[in-house]
Amino acid sequence: MSTSTAIGGPLQARSAPSTGAARRSSTEPDPAVLRSLEALCRRRGLGSLAERIGDLAELVRWDMAEVETALRSLPRSERAVHRGAHHLLDQGGKRLRPLCVALAARMGTGFSEAARELGVAVELVHCATLLHDDVVDDGEQRRGAPAARTIYGNAASIFAGDWLLVHALQRVRRTGIDGTLDRLLTIIDEMIAAESLQLESRGQLDLGAERYFAVVEGKTAALFRWAMYAGAKAGGATETEAKALESYGDHLGVAFQLVDDLLDYGGDADTTGKALFADLREGKATHPLILARERDPQVEGLVRTVLENDGDDAALAEAHALLAAAIEGCGAIDDCRALAGEHARLAVEALEPFTDGPAKTALITVARATVHRER
Repeated sequence: MSTSTAIGGPLQARSAPSTGAARRSSTEPDPAVLRSLEALCRRRGLGSLAERIGDLAELVRWDMAEVETALRSLPRSERAVHRGAHHLLDQGGKRLRPLCVALAARMGTGFSEAARELGVAVELVHCATLLHDDVVDDGEQRRGAPAARTIYGNAASIFAGDWLLVHALQRVRRTGIDGTLDRLLTIIDEMIAAESLQLESRGQLDLGAERYFAVVEGKTAALFRWAMYAGAKAGGATETEAKALESYGDHLGVAFQLVDDLLDYGGDADTTGKALFADLREGKATHPLILARERDPQVEGLVRTVLENDGDDAALAEAHALLAAAIEGCGAIDDCRALAGEHARLAVEALEPFTDGPAKTALITVARATVHRER
């Protein structure tokens, strides 16, 4: 990507802070998710990947600190809509989508004020969808804490999501970067269509893979696509370059969702911040369950046992254990992670046209590390 292309609009590119000790202070937030991934890779004997994740954390430390500061600066008041929004924002999160914006920008002219605004915007859109999802799904927990709807009510949670969405669109508009606002509006339309398809499919646990992936592409991958495209344009990318990075985001988003799916059956609730079997209780047929139903006829009965439980905690725990064992036993968990790995490989493949450098190495690391995450 050319480093001479200026960013259009009122927010102009600026030089990133140096990477030396002057940049770092004890008050800067650490990319905690990256650090946990680094530790996980070391535990699994993936020392080389762990080293690259450590380098990535240092590369984006300052960028992500700016995004975090901007997120915290959103208006606060005692109004339920503000309290509901900040209830979720203040819990942190993976911030993977803003990370994608930052790295895509660094593939070109670097992280700028415009890139920061786009990074904030993509996180706000993501949080808006979480607030809405928890209402639709009657969610009780989010990120290991009570969902905003359980504290402030469903209406406040919906309005909080709407408020974040408006803020996101305003920030994108202010960057003045051609195509990013129109593209985000299209992406939001895709997300709504995918959410609608998922709602129509609720309770249809015999859902086929084709419909499942249609939901994944619209609900999850679409926002990753936009994050990469927007960051690329903030970094002065050509349309061809931006679309190549958009392809990376698409495959990364699918890989991310596949790992989310398998963690619902084989993860640790304290680590993921989400109760196990939540997708099943919400009537969602995810990839591990789709595979298991095709391979093991006993899975159907085990699913019914879980869903028809009348509140007997001991019986439910036993049913969960039997179902989890059946899904893992037929290879569905391993194959789901393998498919996530294939999408991570395709994400890396999309980067082949670009010159090697720290940002490209970091994007490769993000794709590969996504397959190993536990939260």
